[in-house]
Amino acid sequence: MRQQERTSEKYALVTGASSGIGYAFARQLAARGYGVVLVSNRDGENRATAERISREYGVATLPLCLDLAQPEAAEWLYAETSRRGLEISVLVSNAGILLFGLLADTPPERLRTIVTLHCTTPALLCRLYGDAMRRQGGGRILVVSSSTAWMPYPTIAAYAATKAFLHSFARSLDIELRDNGVNVTTLFPGAVDTPLYTLPERRRRLLVRCGVMLPPDEVARQGLRALFRGRRRCIPGLFTKLCVFFCRLIPAPWLRPVLRIPAVQRLLQPRG
Repeated sequence: MRQQERTSEKYALVTGASSGIGYAFARQLAARGYGVVLVSNRDGENRATAERISREYGVATLPLCLDLAQPEAAEWLYAETSRRGLEISVLVSNAGILLFGLLADTPPERLRTIVTLHCTTPALLCRLYGDAMRRQGGGRILVVSSSTAWMPYPTIAAYAATKAFLHSFARSLDIELRDNGVNVTTLFPGAVDTPLYTLPERRRRLLVRCGVMLPPDEVARQGLRALFRGRRRCIPGLFTKLCVFFCRLIPAPWLRPVLRIPAVQRLLQPRG
């Protein structure tokens, strides 16, 4: 793994980079010639990923182990990359978790975690690196939201709401920064073929083949293509586009019967 304290090489920073879409982002940015700062709270996996990318693409990589759900995470990360003299040209705010269940049954600490991880830390990262990019004369920021950002989602209320925050936040930030040469793109993926979904392998392959679930490489490819073309948003995949379209039309009261579906009620039962 090549790490440099002072460098003129252009760098991309990816959060949640050790697996899933984040790993795909890191690889594809390295293929574009960027050195990559990989941020994850899985130290061993993150280091192995950085080593693999450096070996495969011949770029500098820097794995940083950091819990982005901590309130001071963004400031620490910015200070660390600044200390090392790394000029971040591309920021990919990708790290996230899925919180499933009724909000009234959710431990407060879990709520604090998802709000910090999805809202506070991305906002501060965009503030710090966005200002640096503005002073550098340009840069690119990709904010990973979700197709769930377009309507209320019972059973994943905190997840959908925090992703809706990212939608609004990134849209406003793009308006503020674009005249300074910094474009902000929001990515709205639907279901992605990652370990987040514990499905039988046969069903997983079927969903991918039908386009209901997209491979992480494809989601990252479409997101980065939109970013480098200066587009304001990207909804990858025809199925996801259709879901977003219809979600925007559904009145919120129509969602109440979802909670009465027997399969949903079984999933919401406390596990002892």
